[in-house]
Amino acid sequence: MFMPTDSVGQSIYTFIFSIIRYLFFAGAAFLIFYVIFKNHPFVKKIQKRWPSNKDYQRELFYSFITFFIFATIPFILNNRFVKPHTTIYWHISKYGTAYFILAFPLLLLIHDTYFYWMHRLMHHPKLFKFFHVVHHKSTNPSPFAAFAFQPTEAFVEAGVIIVYAFTIPVHVLHLFFILMIMTMYNVYGHLGFELYPQNFNKHWFGKWLNTSVNHNMHHQYFKGNYGLYFTFWDRIMNTLHKDYDAHYEDATNKNETISTQTKINTTVTEVTY
Repeated sequence: MFMPTDSVGQSIYTFIFSIIRYLFFAGAAFLIFYVIFKNHPFVKKIQKRWPSNKDYQRELFYSFITFFIFATIPFILNNRFVKPHTTIYWHISKYGTAYFILAFPLLLLIHDTYFYWMHRLMHHPKLFKFFHVVHHKSTNPSPFAAFAFQPTEAFVEAGVIIVYAFTIPVHVLHLFFILMIMTMYNVYGHLGFELYPQNFNKHWFGKWLNTSVNHNMHHQYFKGNYGLYFTFWDRIMNTLHKDYDAHYEDATNKNETISTQTKINTTVTEVTY
């Protein structure tokens, strides 16, 4: 993987890479669920209504602003007074392959912890309008809402990279793959459709993973369900929405949707003939 070493080159790389991965994952999700399979009987939307064109435009606009702000991080980390104190490294051999592999789950745990507490703090009444109100204009989010932050929140969201840079040794490839995973899971969280199977929310493993239903409820009700990848902080801090399991069951019960669609098709057929 080519990665520039100078601040300007890294900033340009960060901006372009952010846009590419956003358009690839969010664009593909939008095309599949909001165009090709829109109103398909086997695909059930979490919220029945659809976002408006103005919602899509706002989400895209603020996402591009977010990526511009993300691109400023290399200037911070490469500053001559800061760089000598960072833990970012370039050669896997420095800490070995075993550490390189085992660091991935740790980085996800760090990010999820950072996100939960940062996210919950931004919901404080005195901070919400200054940091988080733009993102919550998407009460019925689409995949394009994944990075639709106002500038103040975008700086805070990017802060996890700075946390990484001053905690554990982090390879540039760690950052590359973590950002890929974060983008995929963030798009999934704002998808508006549940991809995990029925009863996954009650499985011994699945109950600890965040779901699209979980984050969709956060946009619907504004409170609770603050996690990114996992639910353990929400469960520990008792901020998991009390109706989460019921909402998940409803969103993954495809039989109701298929039955309704069959009735509609039958009615249309009867009228036609």
